[in-house]
Amino acid sequence: MQIRSAFLRFRTGLMRITVALVGGFLAQGAAQAFPTKPITIVVPFAAGGPSDTIARLFAASMSQKLNGQIIVENVAGAGSTIGIGRVAKADPDGHTLLLSHISHATTASLYRKLSYDPVADFAPVGMVTDGAFVLVSRKDLGTDSLPQLFARLKAEGDKISYAHAGVGSGSHLCGLMLMGQLGVKMTQVPYRGTGPAMNDLVSGKVDVLCDQITSALPQIQGKVINAYAVTSTEPVKGLDLPTLAASGLPGFRATVWHGLYAPKGTPPAVVAQLNKALKDALKDPVILQRLQALSTDPATEAQADPAFLGRHLVAEIAAWKKIIDAAGVYAD
Repeated sequence: MQIRSAFLRFRTGLMRITVALVGGFLAQGAAQAFPTKPITIVVPFAAGGPSDTIARLFAASMSQKLNGQIIVENVAGAGSTIGIGRVAKADPDGHTLLLSHISHATTASLYRKLSYDPVADFAPVGMVTDGAFVLVSRKDLGTDSLPQLFARLKAEGDKISYAHAGVGSGSHLCGLMLMGQLGVKMTQVPYRGTGPAMNDLVSGKVDVLCDQITSALPQIQGKVINAYAVTSTEPVKGLDLPTLAASGLPGFRATVWHGLYAPKGTPPAVVAQLNKALKDALKDPVILQRLQALSTDPATEAQADPAFLGRHLVAEIAAWKKIIDAAGVYAD
């Protein structure tokens, strides 16, 4: 009986080792074979915007690192949830990826009935970039400094119009945070994107806008609008502007960070390959030069780690939920 029990334990142990070895070989084989077809990076916004530009920059570099073609596909609509939802339901083989900015965190509160879980349904690959917003106004608003602008907002409140790119957009949420900390309520004017919002700001039809630096930079450099402050905790290189956090709004921080994600269940070995290609791209001189021109910071080595992106996403969901719930503004 003892001999038989010992034999059964030996056989069970041998089977477990065999299964583990086979699984390891299969995973290694899958990683070595990856990619087996073109990779699609889904951008849940319209073509031509900052996120689209960033996706195409990294797609070109990562395709060389992976020795495979990478296609960028714009799947816009419903505040980015259509494109995000598509990736959540894609085959978890690493050939369909998502590149999204803070909307991946904010939609968790803006939409109370999502078809996907922003955390549980995705495998983080790594953070890509981290850029600030800039607070701007029409040229003839009559406020030449940030203290003057703050005084005007507090004095006139809803007489000042605030343009944004639609409910749930980064520009909208930045404005909500600004109004909350200042204790004012401006009249909100929604647009279908910051492009038309900026056009109306330049022409003087609206008063104030909180836009991504990558979008507003040409108008700032052309001196056709007023620029007051950036929303990061540190000043932005190339812009002689203070931060809102150091200008009377302690703790103010709102950045447009981009993350790269794969569907949940993507083999760890494949995620590791994608992560390596991303980190290599973050060292590409062409990308670094282009991001500098866009006043957007590349992710650091630590930020590009999948675990960091996972933690950052959870923290951002919690932070934006407080702001969105306090404002009582939802997109559904």
